[in-house]
Amino acid sequence: MPRAKTVVPGRARRKKVLKAAKGNFQGRRKLFKTALQTVQRAGQFAWEHRRAKKRDFRRLWITRINAAARINGLSYSTMISGLKRANIEVNRKLLADLAVRDELAFARLAEVAKSAAA
Repeated sequence: MPRAKTVVPGRARRKKVLKAAKGNFQGRRKLFKTALQTVQRAGQFAWEHRRAKKRDFRRLWITRINAAARINGLSYSTMISGLKRANIEVNRKLLADLAVRDELAFARLAEVAKSAAA
């Protein structure tokens, strides 16, 4: 009888894949080959969406800044360029947070941006 050398690592690999495929429908969680394909596809989507999440949040921040800037009589682009001219380095994440949580501070920044833009 030949010596089986890869039984333990192979079983561990299969168990890892089948555990990752838990929650899928029928053969996608029970059969190794389809489970492996499912897990690989899920990993690819996860990789893509981790990168897309950064783009999505930046879009959200810009939308929030634009809405708050328009309340203060500015557009998004004039707000950002005014802040740059005034040498105020505030990132979009922080600006969006101010727009939502602290309208007074955002209004003061908008005034500074308005005076620097003019």
